[in-house]
Amino acid sequence: MSTTATRVIVTDRKPAGRSLFRKGSPELGTRPGIRARQRRESLAGYGFLTPWLIGFFGLTIIPMGWSLYLSFTKYNIFTPPKWIGLDNYIRLFTNDPSFMQAAQITLVYVLVGTPITLAAALGVAMLLNYRDRGSGFFRSSFYAPSLIGGSVSVAIVWRAMFANDGPVDQSLSFFGIDLGGWIGNPALVLPAMILLHVWQFGATMVIFLAGLKQIPKELYEAAEMDGAGPWHRFRAVTIPMLSPVIFFNLLLGLIGAFQVFASAYIISNGTGGPAGMTNFITLYLYKRGFADGQMGYAAAIAWVLLVVVAIIAFILFRTQRSWVHYSGDNR
Repeated sequence: MSTTATRVIVTDRKPAGRSLFRKGSPELGTRPGIRARQRRESLAGYGFLTPWLIGFFGLTIIPMGWSLYLSFTKYNIFTPPKWIGLDNYIRLFTNDPSFMQAAQITLVYVLVGTPITLAAALGVAMLLNYRDRGSGFFRSSFYAPSLIGGSVSVAIVWRAMFANDGPVDQSLSFFGIDLGGWIGNPALVLPAMILLHVWQFGATMVIFLAGLKQIPKELYEAAEMDGAGPWHRFRAVTIPMLSPVIFFNLLLGLIGAFQVFASAYIISNGTGGPAGMTNFITLYLYKRGFADGQMGYAAAIAWVLLVVVAIIAFILFRTQRSWVHYSGDNR
């Protein structure tokens, strides 16, 4: 074929991509339809999210912002807020010994009650993990207290059990231990509160049990073949494999312990007694805000509590790299 003919053939060949720009092309014709469908799907998604967004902003964000503003004011509900700057916070840490006592009692409750609750929940979960017959009944039995533990009725029963001449007092007296009523004893009322907190370990136990079910049995068999005893298998296999669950339960346990209120209010009849030993921060906040009418001061207490919980959560998340081991993690 001559050069001229070849040039004509090459020149008359239409570009392959020219059809994309022709009027009525299928590619271009479907784009407006796709965009309209995407807009409809987006509007439908936002429509389903609207109730949650209304609740999130109306019941969480806006009240939190208003509470933060009130913490810098003097406010008693009946008169308009009066801006006083940092006076509420200065008063908290320099001129309010009751708040410092409430903070100390709350920290003792959290730092003692949370580890004991986690240990009890893990111990029972391990027992149930190796039991097949009747496991459903025992799981339900141990889980039930966590459903009703925060109710007013349970707090009333707990107060009656640990009162003077109550069942606990009579049982200990039978063995020659005469402690008197725990509820009226400043040295024993806080341990009674911690026991009530530990008694509600059911939800934590269920989460631990689910985590134990996910640990491969081959790891225990390999450790046993290497001569590892029960304690070494627990330390080298169970704890590392269960560390994400431990972290989750620890975080939720600490946050929940800081929020104790109903049981302390019922057991102390709203006074925080005896000797202020049940005057947790949440109860002290309630008394300042609703009993004394110092809503601005109560808002400052609430934000101090929020900051403390946020700092503890931040520390846990920052330190988890050194002790939490996730599956497939190369750290």
